[in-house]
Amino acid sequence: MGDLRVSVLSLFKNYKSFDSKSLELCGWIRTVRDLKDVAFAELNDGSCLMNLQLVAARDVLDNFHDFVKMGVGSAVRVKGDLLLTGKKGQPFELKVSCFFVEGDSTGDYPLQKKRHSLEFLRTIAHLRARTNTYSAIFRVRSAASFAIHDFFNKEGFVYVHTPVLTGSDCEGAGEMFTVTTLNLAGFPATSEGSASGFSKDFFGKHASLTVSGQLEAECLAMALGKVYTFGPTFRAEKSYTGRHAAEFWMIEPEMAFANLSDNIVVAERMLKYVVNSVLEKCYDDLAFLEKFYEKGLVKRLKDLVSMNFEILSYTEAIGLLKKSDFDFVYKPEWGIDLQTEHERYLTESVLKKPVFVVNYPKGIKSFYMKLNDDGETVAAMDLLVPGVGEIIGGSERESNYDALIKRMDELGLKKEEYWWYLDLRKYGSATHSGYGLGFERLIMYLTGISNIRDVLPFPRTTGNLEF
Repeated sequence: MGDLRVSVLSLFKNYKSFDSKSLELCGWIRTVRDLKDVAFAELNDGSCLMNLQLVAARDVLDNFHDFVKMGVGSAVRVKGDLLLTGKKGQPFELKVSCFFVEGDSTGDYPLQKKRHSLEFLRTIAHLRARTNTYSAIFRVRSAASFAIHDFFNKEGFVYVHTPVLTGSDCEGAGEMFTVTTLNLAGFPATSEGSASGFSKDFFGKHASLTVSGQLEAECLAMALGKVYTFGPTFRAEKSYTGRHAAEFWMIEPEMAFANLSDNIVVAERMLKYVVNSVLEKCYDDLAFLEKFYEKGLVKRLKDLVSMNFEILSYTEAIGLLKKSDFDFVYKPEWGIDLQTEHERYLTESVLKKPVFVVNYPKGIKSFYMKLNDDGETVAAMDLLVPGVGEIIGGSERESNYDALIKRMDELGLKKEEYWWYLDLRKYGSATHSGYGLGFERLIMYLTGISNIRDVLPFPRTTGNLEF
C-alpha cells in the first residue's frame, strides 16, 4: 500500500525525483542471475527499450526462491525502493521488497537471450513485440499515427470514417476481396452465373473489402472542405515481395478548392511534420534501429526535415533515366510505370533527395485524375524518397463531368456503379485534390526496416493468415 505505480520510461526520464521512493512496476522478465545471497533480474514493461534492474536479497525477500526460479518471459508485479547507483550505464536499480509472479513462463519460451532473425520472429508474431526490435518498431508506429492525426487536426482537416465494405473499385484494378454471406459450395462457378448469384447476397450485389476510401472522402470534402481518412485497406494481389501486404493502412486527405500544387505543399509539410515528431518522441528507438538495421538512419531523417523536395515532370524523369548508364532490369521508356529501381535511382543517385514526379501519362494512372491540356498526361503526383521509392501517390481530381464520363468510357467502367461519384460533378463541382500515403511504407522509411511484414503487428500476406 502507498507504492507509486510508474513505468520504466518515466524512471529513465526523471529518475532523480524517484530516489528512495517506494515504487511499483509491472512487466516481463528478460534475464535472471542468481548469486546465492543476492539475485538480479531485468524487467521490461514495453514503455521503452531500457530494462530496469531488480535487486533481490535473500535476507529481505520472503519469496527469494521464487525470484531466482522464475522463467525468462514471466509477467511480474514488483515493489521496492529506487536506489541511485551513480553508475553511468546503470544509474539506478530497484531494491525489491515485494515480488509476485502473475504468469510464469516455461522453459521452452522461444525468446531467450540470443538474438533471433526477423524471419524466425515472423513465425511467432504473437510474441515478437517483446523483442527490442519489434517493440521499437511498434512504438515508432504509434508515434507516427499520433503525429498524422495531430498534423491534420492543426491544419483544420475533419477526420472522417469511410466504409470498409464497398460496391465499387476505386482503382479499377479488380484485385479485391469478395465479402459474401452466400454458401460458396453451391455458388455459380461462371462469372455470368456469379453476377446473378450475388443478387441473393446480403447487399443484393457484389460486395468487396475496400482498396481505398478516396472516392467516399471526395464526397465529404465537397461538404466539409478538407477531410482525411486513416484506416485499413485491402488488396487481393498475390505478391511475395517485401513491399506488399493484403491488409494495410492508408492516410487519404481530400481538399476542395485545391489544385495539384496545393496537394504537393500539404504532402511535403505532412511528411516533414511526422518525421520530426517521431525523431523527438522515439529517438532512442531510432538510434537502436540505426545500430542494427540501417546505418545513418537518424541523419537521413533529420536531413529530410531540413531539405526542400524537388519537383520533376514524368517526362524529365524518363529523360534522366534514359541518359543513365545504369543497367536497369526494366528499360525506361516514356509511357511505362516507374519501377522501384527507377524511383530509387532518381532519389539516391541523381537528386539525392525526395522528389515529386508529376504529370504522368494518362494510360498508367486512374480514371479519376484530371486530364492535362496536352490530352496525354494527367495532373498526378508521386512522392519518391530514398531507400523506399514511392511513398505517396495523389492527383488533382477530374472535376469536369463530361471529361470524367469520357475517361470512364475509355476504360470500360460501368457508369451506373459510380452514379453518386458522377453526381459530385453535377452539383457544385469544384477543383479538388488529394493523395494516399501507405502507412506501412512510411514506417519502413522511418525505421530502416526493408520488409513490410516487419512493420505490421500481424501481417496478412499471400498464404499467411495465422492469427
